[in-house]
Amino acid sequence: MIYVFLAEGFEEIEAVTPIDTLRRCGLDVCTVGVTGKVVTGSHGIPVTCDKVIDEVSEDGIEALVLPGGMPGTKNLAACEKLTKLIVRCHNKGVLIGAICAAPTVLGGLGLLSGREAVCYPGMESGLGGAKSSDKPCVKDGNIITSRGAGTALDFSYALITALKGGAAAEELAHNIVWKR
Repeated sequence: MIYVFLAEGFEEIEAVTPIDTLRRCGLDVCTVGVTGKVVTGSHGIPVTCDKVIDEVSEDGIEALVLPGGMPGTKNLAACEKLTKLIVRCHNKGVLIGAICAAPTVLGGLGLLSGREAVCYPGMESGLGGAKSSDKPCVKDGNIITSRGAGTALDFSYALITALKGGAAAEELAHNIVWKR
């Protein structure tokens, strides 16, 4: 199961793009409300989540995905159940993806130290000792980070590549007429 965590004020493109593309590739994706069952994005779009954080099972987790946005990222970081889950999954080698401001959640937990990572421009101080770059998306070990709403397809492509392989990612790119 791939869990995408939504907190009040999340960036809609950064959440819905991975949810949609991962599902198009036949992957099991579950949206999880960190601040409730219905979560409203930073641009006023409400999303009804499949589960709330208290209903998440650690059995069979393939990946955790954290969209950015404000105050969504701060709300993710403030959720102790989520941050503990992130650390446990990281320690088990589970794939973790974070985009825009959300890599700062990982940085705050000390998970990016010494790794290459990216985030929304100007938030690099929150990467917790990561080597930052200006690439649209970076995979270092079991962590994928991306820069923002404009890189949501790059982020999704990297997640799909990590979970299903490059051929599945290329097929998706072809099917949605996305030129990389």
